[in-house]
Amino acid sequence: GVLHEDLRLLLDTALPPKRKKVLLGVGDAKMGAAVLEELGVQCQTGGVVAELIRGIRLHFPALVRGLTAQSAAKAQLGLGHSYSRAKVKFNVHRVDNMIIQSISLLDQLDKDINTFSMRVREWYGYHFPELIKIVPENSMYCRVAKFIGNRRELSEESLEGLEEIVMDSAKAQAILEASRSSMGMDISPLDLINIESFSRRVISLSDYRKGLQEYLRSKMSQVAPSLSALIGEVVGARLISHAGSLTNLAKYPASTVQILGAEKALFRALKTRGNTPKYGLIFHSTFIGRAAAKNKGRISRYLANKCTIASRIDCFSEVPTSVFGDKLREQVEERLAFYETGEPPRKNLEVMKEAVVEASEVVAEVKRRQEKKEKKRKKREKRRLEALAAAAEEAAENSVVEPEENDVAAKKKKKKKKQQQPEDSEAEPEPEENGLEEEEEEEPLPKKKRKVVVEPEEEEEEEKKKKKK
Repeated sequence: GVLHEDLRLLLDTALPPKRKKVLLGVGDAKMGAAVLEELGVQCQTGGVVAELIRGIRLHFPALVRGLTAQSAAKAQLGLGHSYSRAKVKFNVHRVDNMIIQSISLLDQLDKDINTFSMRVREWYGYHFPELIKIVPENSMYCRVAKFIGNRRELSEESLEGLEEIVMDSAKAQAILEASRSSMGMDISPLDLINIESFSRRVISLSDYRKGLQEYLRSKMSQVAPSLSALIGEVVGARLISHAGSLTNLAKYPASTVQILGAEKALFRALKTRGNTPKYGLIFHSTFIGRAAAKNKGRISRYLANKCTIASRIDCFSEVPTSVFGDKLREQVEERLAFYETGEPPRKNLEVMKEAVVEASEVVAEVKRRQEKKEKKRKKREKRRLEALAAAAEEAAENSVVEPEENDVAAKKKKKKKKQQQPEDSEAEPEPEENGLEEEEEEEPLPKKKRKVVVEPEEEEEEEKKKKKK
C-alpha cells in the first residue's frame, strides 16, 4: 500500500537508467519483492546492506540539504504515529468494545432492577400484601401496582386493564377478589403518588433493558455471528467481555475457554488439591443444562472446543456469517443425542465441508449486495456533485448580470437628474417674476411632455446595450 506514483517518480529520478538497484534492510525482503513486482526495480537485501542503511540513517541530515536532525526526528515520530493509527483502525461495524460495555451495563441493570423491584414490593406490600403471591414476577408486579394504586378503588371495570398487564384472566380475577378482602393497611394519597412514581421509574428501566438486549443481539450478529449462533448472544458476549476482546478469546485454547469465569474455583482446587471445575461461563448455555449429570463435563469440554473454533472464524474472517455457527450447533446437538441414545454423530470433516460450501455462497451474495450499495452511493454522490456544480454556475452568472443591471440603473438615474435640473432652473424664475399661483400649477405639464419624449430614447439605449451583451 506504500508504492504510489510518488515513490515511482522518486526511484526514476534518483537512480541511473542503466543500473536500477535499490538497497533495502534485512527485514525489508517483502518490500523489495513488492518494489520489484510493481516497478521492475531489483532490490538487494543482506547483512552489509543493513550496515549501509544504518549509516545512511545516522548521517541522513548531513547528506540532505535543508534537513536538520530535529526535523528528521519529527518526521520519524509522525511516521510512527501514522503507522500506529493505521494499525488501530478497524471496521466500525466489527468493534467488540461496544459489546463489552453493553453486557456490563446489562448485568448492572439486572441487579438494579431486582433491587428496586424488591423495594416496590416491600413498600406497596404494606397496603396490598396478597399481591406478592399472585404476581411473583418483578416487572409485572411494578406494572400491576402502578395500575391498581389504591386497592379500594379497584372494581369490575378495571378487570380488562388487569388482564392486559397480567396476560391471564384467572390471575386478574384473583387480584380483584384479594383486593376486596385484603389485610393491608390504608395508605394516604401522598404515599401512593410516591409509590407510583417509583414504580414508573422501575418500569422504564426494565423497558430500557429490553432495548439494550436487542442492541446487544444486533451487535453480536455483526461482530461474532458464529459464536452467537452456537452459544447465544448473552453467553457469547460474556465470554468476549471476560477475555477482553474477541481477538484474545480467539487466542485462548479450548481448555481455557471451558473454565473461563471460574478462576477462583480453579485456583482454590489447585491449592487444596481438590477437583478442578468442569465449566465456567459456558454453564449458562442450554446444552449443559440439558445434559445428564454424568455427561456435563464431557459436553462442556466438547462445547468449549466448538466455541474456540467459532470465535476464531469470527475473528479472522473477512465477511462474518452465521453458517459455521449453525453447523457447530448441529454438531453439539448430535453429540448430546449420542450421549443419550448412542446414535453416532457425523464426522467434523463432512460438516465443515458443507459449511464451507454454504458460507462461500452467502459471502458471494453479501459481496454482491455491497457492490450494489456502493454503486447506488456513487450515483447519489455524482448527482449531488452535479447539482452543486450547476448551482455554482447559476450563482456565478447571476453575480455577473447583477452589477451590469446596477450600472444601467445608475446611469438612468443620473440622466433623469440631469434632465430634471434644467427644468427646475427654468421653472423656478417664472413664479418670482409673475407672482401668480396659476402658473405654478401649470409647471408640471411641460415636465411630463419632456419625460414622454425622453423615455423612448432611454428604452432604445437599453435595447442596444442588451444586444451588445
